[in-house]
Order: sequence, then C-alpha cells, then structure tokens
Amino acid sequence: MDVLRVIGSDVRPIRERKPPWFKVPAPGGPRYRELTEMIRAENLHTVCQEAACPNVGECWERGTATFMMLGDTCTRRCGFCNVKTGKPTWNDPLEPARVARSVAKMGLRHAVITSVDRDDLPDYGASAFVGVIRQIRRQAPQCKVEVLTPDFRGQEMPLAKVIAERPDVFNHNVEVVPRLYSVARRGSTWQRSLRVLANAKAMGGDEVTTKSGLMVGLGESFDEMVEALGALREHRVQVITVGQYLRPTERHLPIVRYWHPDEFKALEEAAYGLGFDHIAAGPLVRSSYHADQHIAQDRPGVGPLAAVGAREPVSLSRLGARPPHLRHP
Repeated sequence: MDVLRVIGSDVRPIRERKPPWFKVPAPGGPRYRELTEMIRAENLHTVCQEAACPNVGECWERGTATFMMLGDTCTRRCGFCNVKTGKPTWNDPLEPARVARSVAKMGLRHAVITSVDRDDLPDYGASAFVGVIRQIRRQAPQCKVEVLTPDFRGQEMPLAKVIAERPDVFNHNVEVVPRLYSVARRGSTWQRSLRVLANAKAMGGDEVTTKSGLMVGLGESFDEMVEALGALREHRVQVITVGQYLRPTERHLPIVRYWHPDEFKALEEAAYGLGFDHIAAGPLVRSSYHADQHIAQDRPGVGPLAAVGAREPVSLSRLGARPPHLRHP
C-alpha cells in the first residue's frame, strides 16, 4: 500500500519544531517516580509508557495511569502506534489481581484498563478484561472501571463476556476516519469497529457508557471528521475524544498537518450538535486523558488524585472539554 497515495504527498518532516501549543513539562516529578517504581515492582505495563503519550508527566503527577494488560507486544501493526509488534508470549493469569492491587494503592476513583491486541488467544484477551473488572470490584469497590478494548476480531461472545461484567465505560477507539483504515489500521475495519460499539451498547444498556476516540493530522478533512462522528453517534456512542496524531518514529505514518486549537473547538461544537453526552477535543487530548471527567462520578477522588486535584483544578480548555454551563443538555 502506497501510504502517500492515501494521505497525500504534502507531509511534515520527522524533525521539526512543533507548534507552541504542544509544549508540556518533561516527566520526572516525585509522583511520576513513585508510580514508575510501583508499576515496575508489580511487573505491569502502562499505555502511557508503551505508546509514548505526551501527557505521561501530567497524568502521573496527578496519580492516574492507564494500565495495559497482556504484555507489551501486539499482534497488529497499526501505522500510528508505538507499541511493538510481534509474537506475544505474555499470558499471566494473576495480572488482573496485580492491576487491581495497584488501582487500590493509588486510590483511584476511575481506572482505565486496556490491552494490546491478542489475536493469538482463543478469546482474543476478553478473559483478562473480565478478570480485572472483577478484581477491581473486589479490591477497590468504589472505583469506576473503564475498559478500552480491541475489536475481538468482531466476535460477539468475547465482547459479551466483557459487557456481562458491567464496566462503567466501554471504550473502543475507531482511531481514524474510514478512508485512512488501509494505512492506519491494518487488520481492522471501520464497519467492524462500529458494530463492536453498537453491540456493546445493546448488551449493556443504560448501565454501560460507550466511548470512542479519533486522531487528526493524517490528511482527513473537517467534513470527513464530522461524518465519522455522525456514524459513531448513529451507533449509540456517547463519549468522544479527539486529539492530534504525533509521529513516534520514522517508521510510522507521517503527519500531514497540525490542527489548530480553534479547529478542535469547532469540531467539539459540531459533535455536541450531533448529540454526544461529552466530547474532549484538543491537541493533547488522548483517549484516557482525565477520563474520570468524561462521566459523572459518585464521589471525589481519594489518595494522590484528590490531593493534587484539590490544589490544582483541571483546565477545561487544556482538556478540550466544555464548561458545564455551555454543555448541551
């Protein structure tokens, strides 16, 4: 597949100065170091590290992290993703308990759990999600649980097993507009991902909030993005995140352009007009960035999350979220 024939030949160089709105402090504060040691001691993986998330310093200083189960090797080769691809060997039945123990130690009110794609496993990794939901309910019963899952190859039984555990949020990212799937999401299809999201909502009903996320910067137009958001809303997705794609290495897809913060604001307005419950859109927004703010919470955070949050209120403009008084009903 000729990538430039799909995204266009006018792309950004790999080494260039990014626009000023991408400046973030380098990670390395005391909370960051503490969580690094905790996660290393438990032999866990986080998507924050594996995917080189630009928000890792901020989120870890707040005492939040997104745990990635089933190892650090993925069976898919998405053109944008920094997680390594290969033949996985990791399959630890005690991993869900160790993740839940870390969630409890961190005092989270909202935990995000994801995994690499594991097309090599009989249930594509669904049992790991089942196990971690059960363990978090047992070890941190007041914590909301968000799962960010693969597409399970479109199979309904693995999905049904996960939804039967009633996660508070079911998230499956479509990642890019349909036209870009051939270069960005090899091994996946747009329609399959839409079916996964629609089936999750049908199975979970009002007990499960459905969520998805997209990236911009790969040559998609504003109209393409609005059309994609419309399709997601038609498939009963309730929460959306949109952020700027940042090229991890020369081996990954090139950036076509950087979207301006005003364009994210316009996209946010369009999305609310389509009827989404919540949208976070901004250059540095990622699927699990401040995920505890994407749904209503029953209680304030405890531990490091509450301590930092009480001193430093979250900037809604940084997150890309709309202030409460401007949100659509």
